[in-house]
Amino acid sequence: MLAIGSSTSSVRAATSFNSLLTELQVSTCRKASKGLWVGKECNFRGKRLTFPKLFKMNCSLDKEMDVSTSAVVDGVAECSNEIDIREPNISTILMNFENKFDPYDAMSMPLYQTATFKQPSATENGPYDYTRSGNPTRDALESLLAKLDKADRAFCFTSGMAALAAVTHLVETGQEIIAGDDIYGGSDRLLSQVTPKSGVVVKRVNTSNLDEVASAIGPWTKLVWLESPTNPRQQISDIRKIAKIAHTHGALVLVDNSIMSPVLSQPLELGADIVMHSATKFIAGHSDVMAGVLAVKGERLARDLYFLQNAEGSGLAPFDCWICLRGIKTMALRVEKQQDNAQKIAEFLATHPRVKKVNYAGLPGHPGRDLHYSQAKGAGSVLSFLTGSLELSKHIVETTKYFSITVSFGSVKSLISMPCFMSHASIPADVREARGLTEDLIRISVGIEDVNDLIADLDHALRTGPP
Repeated sequence: MLAIGSSTSSVRAATSFNSLLTELQVSTCRKASKGLWVGKECNFRGKRLTFPKLFKMNCSLDKEMDVSTSAVVDGVAECSNEIDIREPNISTILMNFENKFDPYDAMSMPLYQTATFKQPSATENGPYDYTRSGNPTRDALESLLAKLDKADRAFCFTSGMAALAAVTHLVETGQEIIAGDDIYGGSDRLLSQVTPKSGVVVKRVNTSNLDEVASAIGPWTKLVWLESPTNPRQQISDIRKIAKIAHTHGALVLVDNSIMSPVLSQPLELGADIVMHSATKFIAGHSDVMAGVLAVKGERLARDLYFLQNAEGSGLAPFDCWICLRGIKTMALRVEKQQDNAQKIAEFLATHPRVKKVNYAGLPGHPGRDLHYSQAKGAGSVLSFLTGSLELSKHIVETTKYFSITVSFGSVKSLISMPCFMSHASIPADVREARGLTEDLIRISVGIEDVNDLIADLDHALRTGPP
């Protein structure tokens, strides 16, 4: 609410918020993370406006303005106005995010490619000293990512796995991690082969089954770790209900949101404590950098993770941060196009006679579709499908022209892989089989190419494969 002070008459200010921002001139301005606050005097078309108390505006500028209190003059009195400001779309935030780390307002965030910073004296410390502990380019990226995920803080790491490893260090010897049984192969390797060496107990459950989750959580549970949708079988977990169950037992909830990105899902708003993104994927979007992100709620948790990032030297390098800052500008546009393509490809595959099953939350027949759309804005652009034949699947992967055979996802370029032989190869074959991860499974990450070309490419590969 915008309350304007009093004099001898009253009027109603009807100017738009954009006009107000254009014409308000304030004495001091500093950036903040929660919105626009006005508390003192400012000029408005040559007239002084009084703001008797602080107020908050939800806007993309995120500046805190401090202006002195005074009376309205020149015949404007008891003037008040309530402005209903819609929160900007994420695409608008990405294009208009301002940060306090560049004093010159460059259109592209400067790259501070330095290891050290000169200090003001032998006994005084400046805001930065050593890039391992902090760097303006990294701070700019972390600040933006925190805003996108509606987090208190965000931290950028050298990879998604480095970020996840830091989270495991929050769990002490004798405590437990409850993790999903259908997760990324690298996460599975960390939890099954590395974390237990520290005396941490790791239990695996089907997180799409709330009864299994509730039965597994106990007094020693410190962390519940899940993906939704899962990679690669696209299973859906109820993040809200799992968070409530975990918090009842004093446990934290981590959601690997790499498949969704901040554009489609914000798990912190659903009750999660930590959200991880492999920024290599949709955030950067061009297969040209490795990076990981942790976005968190709560200052204590933020302090603990910053300590680990600094102590372990796992913070993202300035140049890699700059690459992410460049790529993220088009994230919303890319995700929208990729998702649109993926929906059409999933529908095509679902009706193809040589495809046995398609795993994609955007299809009407997906068992978790309604739940998914209650906690996400879309189904994304990663899907998987079964052919029932290892030979046919191998032929499809090797025959397509516009899908590159490689691991990872989220690139502007369409990618294709067989998880059992690539991203999930570190999981023992018998474990994969028990979890329903069969060798004929094909995973596709859909890019921004013309969707008709992609469909024709897949159709040709399917039709020409062995019987």
